Amino acid sequence: MKEQYKESTYGDRIAEIYDSWYSSVPEDLIPRLKELAGNGPVLELGVGTGRIALPLSNHGVEIHGIDASQEMAAKLAAKPDGDRIPVTIGNFADVGVEGSYSLIFVVFNTFFVLLSQEEQVRCFTNVARRLRPGGLFLIEAFVPDMTRFKDGQIVKVHRIDTDEVVLETSQHDPLNQRTISQHVVVNRSGVNIFPIQVRYAWPSELDIMAQLAGMRLRERWSNWQRDPFVASSANHISIYELP
Repeated sequence: MKEQYKESTYGDRIAEIYDSWYSSVPEDLIPRLKELAGNGPVLELGVGTGRIALPLSNHGVEIHGIDASQEMAAKLAAKPDGDRIPVTIGNFADVGVEGSYSLIFVVFNTFFVLLSQEEQVRCFTNVARRLRPGGLFLIEAFVPDMTRFKDGQIVKVHRIDTDEVVLETSQHDPLNQRTISQHVVVNRSGVNIFPIQVRYAWPSELDIMAQLAGMRLRERWSNWQRDPFVASSANHISIYELP
């Protein structure tokens, strides 16, 4: 029987290899988040295996997390000091935690795993309810680029080694602003597939979502070095403030 894609599918499927595929963190990311966090506490949406949460915690920041995947959360808990980080299992659009936060953040395009505009708007609304007055909501995401697609799809080689090839295959649904993708790994052990679906949004659309939730754009950078966001920027770091 065909398995239905759900909010935990990506994390559950990729948890075993996630840290080996995505081990690097931009040099300025942790210092910037620590600076924005102030006295905390901080909440990460899509905390995963703790790629960001653990370094932040080791820098003295009190951090909590939300993730839809039990498998990803188990990887975090098994790491040294991972059990110090409280993790709530659930859809992060609900922001289903108690307390209030000085900073709530979601990085590495993870906001786009919310697969409808309604869900993304709901996330903004619930984030605003959990922010302290003057608190910040940070989103790091790509700027949509329709030129990546030819005939509404992508087939791209990410890596070829002697014993392995890694491919990306994607289909684009412009009506719903969604891409349905599979990372395909072929090696001597066989074929493995790692599905991911995203619903992308332009920065201007995110700004409207923030306004509906009672927040306003404070800053927007093109990278963690705080370079200005310009028309040619491929990524953005948008910081919204609750007045």
